[in-house]
Amino acid sequence: MLSSITGNGWALIGAALAVILAGCGSAYGVGVAGQAAAGVVTEDPSKFAKVLVIQLLPGTQGIYGLLVAFVALSRYGLLGAASAELSVATGLMVMAACLPIGIVGLVSAIHQGKTAVASIGIVAKKPDQFGKAMLFPAMVETYAILALLISILALPTV
Repeated sequence: MLSSITGNGWALIGAALAVILAGCGSAYGVGVAGQAAAGVVTEDPSKFAKVLVIQLLPGTQGIYGLLVAFVALSRYGLLGAASAELSVATGLMVMAACLPIGIVGLVSAIHQGKTAVASIGIVAKKPDQFGKAMLFPAMVETYAILALLISILALPTV
C-alpha cells in the first residue's frame, strides 16, 4: 500500500503532519492557558490584556506548522491545479523536512501552555512582574523556532 503513494502524496502527508501536530499542540496549550486566564479575569478584569498576551504564546507553534506547510506546498507547486509531479524520494524528503516543526511544535506548545498557566499565576498575584512572567513561556518558544528553521532549511530544492 505504501508503494502506491506518489511523491506528491508524501509531500502532502508531510505538510498535513506539520499543520496537524503543531496545531494540536497549540490548541491544547492555548486552551489550558485560556482556562487559567479566564479565572484571573473573573477575579480582576483589569488583568485581561496581560493574561491574554501570555495565553496566546502557545498558539505560535500552530502558525509555524502552517507556515512550513505553505512554504512546502508552494515551493513544489502543490497549491495550484497544475502541480508538478515529485519523485517519491523528493516527496519523502519533503515529509521528513516537515516533521521537526510538527513534532517539536506539538510537544513545545503543550509545555508552553503549562508554563503559560504558571506565568498567568504570577500575573494574578504580582501584575508588576509581567515582564518576568513572559520569559518562562518564551524560553519554551526557542525550541519551536529552532524546529521551524530546520524544517524550512531542510526542504529540498528541485
